[in-house]
Amino acid sequence: MSYLDTIRTFVRVYELGSMSAAGRDLRISAAVTSARIAQLEDHLGVRLFQRTTRSLTPTGQGRAFYPGACEVLDAVDSAEARVAHITENPKGALYVAAPLGVGRRLIAPFVPEFLKLYPEVRLRLRLTDRKVDLTTEGLDLAVFLGQPEDSTLRIRKIADVVRVLCAAPSYLAARGHPADGAALMADGHECLNLRFPGATEFQWRLITPDGPKRFAVSGRYESDDGDVLTDWALAGHGIALKPVFEVAAHLAAGRLVPVATATPPEPVQIACLFPHRRGQDPKTRLFMDLITPRIRTVISEAEALS
Repeated sequence: MSYLDTIRTFVRVYELGSMSAAGRDLRISAAVTSARIAQLEDHLGVRLFQRTTRSLTPTGQGRAFYPGACEVLDAVDSAEARVAHITENPKGALYVAAPLGVGRRLIAPFVPEFLKLYPEVRLRLRLTDRKVDLTTEGLDLAVFLGQPEDSTLRIRKIADVVRVLCAAPSYLAARGHPADGAALMADGHECLNLRFPGATEFQWRLITPDGPKRFAVSGRYESDDGDVLTDWALAGHGIALKPVFEVAAHLAAGRLVPVATATPPEPVQIACLFPHRRGQDPKTRLFMDLITPRIRTVISEAEALS
């Protein structure tokens, strides 16, 4: 067993929060996993994890050691990739996740191009508006909108995305045209909401003259599919908060109309999220390198159209 193996084991235990889960991921037994962590703790002279019968959590020393351990593994992975020339001929499966609208409009169109360039790669694209867990679901990469909750993952920003509050002319004719967030709330407008399991309330973060402010909105229409919200908005059932690239054609054609323009939504970043150890995988890096400029172009063209 090498010291590098010990560091890899530590990183996976840290990321998965379990000796047994890390062992399964590394294809070693839980006993070997525990022994490697104990050896590393002896070498460093500190305890890296607090262990109980039900939980395992990193200590302050463990949290401090983790970033450096990831840097070591990334450097080794990068060096091995260059030596083996696998960057020029990547192989194997690449697991990518994205929200439905992002995946359909910004990712899927470029998958054939990527696979034509790298014919020995198999790409599996999972589209869902639900939050995904890269570690437990075995994903190499997730393209997402917003801010990730897991600070242990790496982020590669692609662009800032302009968003818009919009509704169909038929809805506005029946319910009125709110000028800002305050009117949106005061007039009791039907807000079309993207709901995930466990969500307790909806808040739209809008830019007001006093700075960004959260507005707790409500409505009878909820879905975990963003395209369903667009369909409801087009049918005149309420107001939706959408990335402009998803509704640019509808805005340009007048099928949807911007509302509450005095307090527009804050832009949101679109970015790639990936585990530290996957960052130097040639497949992952090459896919990010290909989609990043293409996504920027699609977003820019859509925002100009609207």
